[in-house]
Amino acid sequence: MNPMNGIAIYPGSFDPITNGHIDIARRALKVFPRLVIGVAMNAGKMPLFELDDRVQMWREVFAGDDRVEVEACFGLLVDFARQKNAGVIIRGLRAVSDFEYEFQMAHMNHNLCPEIETFFMMTGPDCFYVSSRTVKEVAALGGNVDAWVPPAVSRRLREKYGS
Repeated sequence: MNPMNGIAIYPGSFDPITNGHIDIARRALKVFPRLVIGVAMNAGKMPLFELDDRVQMWREVFAGDDRVEVEACFGLLVDFARQKNAGVIIRGLRAVSDFEYEFQMAHMNHNLCPEIETFFMMTGPDCFYVSSRTVKEVAALGGNVDAWVPPAVSRRLREKYGS
């Protein structure tokens, strides 16, 4: 694996995908010619959407873009990166509060697999306050989330919450 091989992994639970996630993915594609989106099952979270649904949402967003591959990601992230021959892990940061956790994870991944680099990207100013959790909370209370998620995700949220 070589960080310069052009393959980057963008992992996350993405429950659901937000425009902030999409912003990071699109900007990563300006730096790396190939992006693998690894949709993970996080044992510490109770997801609203099934893993297959989250994978499908990403595939809809990047339909027709052969630079992007979307797959379910199980086990250690560095093992997934090795399987995909990726040299870089992309992580998005919204605020300083995200950095401490991401910094710890980057160091753990480096200890597990020193040849894979972590690349931090700041979320754009129009998305820094948006999180999957807050999108779900607003949608659950009947609020309109169209400004923060793609149309297909907004539709799925309305279906889930009956609003």
